[in-house]
Amino acid sequence: MDHAASPRYVQIADQLRHRIQSQLYAVGDQLPPEAQLSQQFGVNRHTLRQAVALLRQEGLLRAERGRGTFVAAPIRYAIGQRVRYNEALKAHGHKAEFTLLRAIEVPAEASVAQGLAIAPGAPVALIERLGMADGAPISVGSGHFPLARFADLLSPESLNVLEQTHSISQWLRDRYGIDHIRRRTSVSARLVQPRDAKLLQLPLNQPILLAESINVDQQGQVIEYGVARLRGDRMELVFEP
Repeated sequence: MDHAASPRYVQIADQLRHRIQSQLYAVGDQLPPEAQLSQQFGVNRHTLRQAVALLRQEGLLRAERGRGTFVAAPIRYAIGQRVRYNEALKAHGHKAEFTLLRAIEVPAEASVAQGLAIAPGAPVALIERLGMADGAPISVGSGHFPLARFADLLSPESLNVLEQTHSISQWLRDRYGIDHIRRRTSVSARLVQPRDAKLLQLPLNQPILLAESINVDQQGQVIEYGVARLRGDRMELVFEP
């Protein structure tokens, strides 16, 4: 998007976001008063409030009644032996929600085939979901499951169970009797791709965290190769033994 063509409140939100990311406004800091910010940006208070509201929706700011607006702390997500995304967010007081973006059969690309230890081109189920915390998007996760192991995974009944539970771990446990165990996770940084930028409500030049995971069952058999794209400005990953 052409920055100059975007609405004024979006431009202000971009500048405030940059100040937060550069730690000019650190976690826990209170934003300057509305009157001061309005004067700095040369806008009325209504426009400024629109910009602040946008950053509150993203989870970068939080409002405290009678006190003001503060820079919010990042969401801490512990990466341990078991894959428990919902529980990790709830443990820190966040409301976790998911939207199923797509559930389709695809041939395994080279990286997926290597991760799942299957032949390239073998059929896999791609389950992609948008993760939300407190109503704001924080992740796009793509899970690849071998259809040779989960032949009915893409059936309407199976997907209905997934949408009801909102938890892949619970879904695997309830439907297949499988424990969802993390074997390995690697994390790197990259610039957000256009589709993910739209889903995560990020500008195209924004870096994100890319987490690639190989997950196994209780017998050590690979059941999932996952790729999660996480908002680096909202997520803090903590590796636990």
